[in-house]
Amino acid sequence: MRLRHPSGRTVHLSCGISLVHAEDVTAAVERLDAANTVLRSHFGAGALTVALRLPLRLAAALADEGRARTRLRNELDARGLEVVTLSGAPEGGGEHSAPDWSEPARLRHTLDLARVLVDLLPSEEVRGALTTGGLGRAGDWDEPRQRDGARHLSRLSGGLADLAWRVGRAVRAGFQPGPGQILDSPEQTVAALSRIDKDRLGICLDLATVLRDWPAPEAGIDRITDAGLSVITARITDPSATWQPVLRHLLAADTARTEYVDVDVDGTDEQRGETLAYVLDELTALGLVPEQEPCPAP
Repeated sequence: MRLRHPSGRTVHLSCGISLVHAEDVTAAVERLDAANTVLRSHFGAGALTVALRLPLRLAAALADEGRARTRLRNELDARGLEVVTLSGAPEGGGEHSAPDWSEPARLRHTLDLARVLVDLLPSEEVRGALTTGGLGRAGDWDEPRQRDGARHLSRLSGGLADLAWRVGRAVRAGFQPGPGQILDSPEQTVAALSRIDKDRLGICLDLATVLRDWPAPEAGIDRITDAGLSVITARITDPSATWQPVLRHLLAADTARTEYVDVDVDGTDEQRGETLAYVLDELTALGLVPEQEPCPAP
């Protein structure tokens, strides 16, 4: 759902839904129906925003077939669901078995996600965001992988620029720091991404990871943004963590440092709905106002 920040900027609050087990649009719609039924028990009628996690095969099929994208968009519209963010990060944030950014498959997947997203965005939206992993595991990141990774990030930037030129909608990609990754501490993240295209590429923050692993979370966020890296998305993966000070820091009254907040917790759809409602209350307590008040559930 869309919330108006005191600065006037729109902040999108989304509920993460994984489609990693969906082989085609039909299976994806079945998963959306199951999640939507539960979400409506919390929010009733009205537009809801979902952040979809697409596996490589489904993303490739949607990117290659315009009719499949149109069908998925129509199915989303029929259910009152909006999409402004997609995730290509490995399930659970791990990168042990998934291709990292030294491999062409990660670049292809991310560009496929971008192609899909521009057709799923609501008609009035001119840009969206992607989440991807933290480049790769630090222990594996030798000089050849580093060289290949830099080349793929350059091609990602070029591909996103070309897509924006062709369709008139921009997509930005956020890389998620995590323990054991090339992107780990704020300092390591800034150093690794010092030469990226900062207009199209930036950071995705898992707030639970930030609170657990960064000694000074607010200072770490400042370190990243002072280096010119945008916090493209913020993910809430653990509602039990004391993350409100970090949310307040990201969404202080004078400026919004991010425009996408994705609730992406493990567990049941019921738990996701409860967490989404809880986060909405936290954001309104910080002064954000829903542009369209969610209808109470019957």
